[in-house]
Amino acid sequence: MSFAFIFPGQGSQSVGMMKGYEEVSVAKETFLEANDILGKDLWAMVNDGPEEALAQTVNTQPIMLTAGIAAYRTWLHINGQKPAALAGHSLGEFTALVAGGAISFKEALMVTHARAQAMQDAVPAGVGGMAAILGVDDTTIGEICALAKEHDVLEPANFNSPGQVVIAGHKAAIERAVLIAKEKGAKRAVILPMSVPSHCSLLKEASEKLAEVLNSITLSMPTIPLYHNVNASLSHSIDDIKTALKTQMYSPVRWVSCIHAIQQSGINTFYECGPGKVLAPLVKRIDSNLTGIALHDFATMKNTIEGAA
Repeated sequence: MSFAFIFPGQGSQSVGMMKGYEEVSVAKETFLEANDILGKDLWAMVNDGPEEALAQTVNTQPIMLTAGIAAYRTWLHINGQKPAALAGHSLGEFTALVAGGAISFKEALMVTHARAQAMQDAVPAGVGGMAAILGVDDTTIGEICALAKEHDVLEPANFNSPGQVVIAGHKAAIERAVLIAKEKGAKRAVILPMSVPSHCSLLKEASEKLAEVLNSITLSMPTIPLYHNVNASLSHSIDDIKTALKTQMYSPVRWVSCIHAIQQSGINTFYECGPGKVLAPLVKRIDSNLTGIALHDFATMKNTIEGAA
């Protein structure tokens, strides 16, 4: 059976998220490797917190990359077969690139740390924000943004599933949008606990800094087909990969299109590899004929492999 691996991004982190992996040597060794590279104790942070440190963008992004690769290495270590396709949601694309052999784990850690720092520097805390809007179509999302932005920046950031879109921009515009969304019939409109407004034009300056970092590292073509979330397409060159990663910072994540593109290649099963259960449920919402399974802990991973045997 062919399947795709999809990797979560920022927002899936939580204290204790690697529970069940404590005795899995390859998982813990991945964290220790990251500790040595970054000079931070990421393993202690994910197990003991504090939550505030885990939530800081400069910590969250390398941690989510490390957690995803720890899970992926564990999957292979216990004889899970390689996926037929890869994709990552936002930051998760870097995890997918490591899994696909396009970038080394060490360089991916350095890039994600630099990416996070550039994002924090571009938009000071309290200036930007993000909100999730549920229960309205994409056209209505555009109308909400147009009405609420006034002289600020406000744009769709994540097309996660039909009827679930995240918007990003200036904090004041986000607050106006939440009120307008409810007037427009949204089932729910809630401001997310994120200070950095990802995937909107406020991060264009940060994307230029990322481009400089990407030009300083070694990239290869993935050995497994990898679908970029910014355009739901495969790359045909190293420059394509760099462009996708740079553009992603200030452009929306087109997750619905990405899942459909993988589906059109003949794949109907998607394994979410890493902590949390965010992406697997979205798969089913995107198309009820698809299967999404969250490999959120070691026991689930082991049971999944044994069930497929």
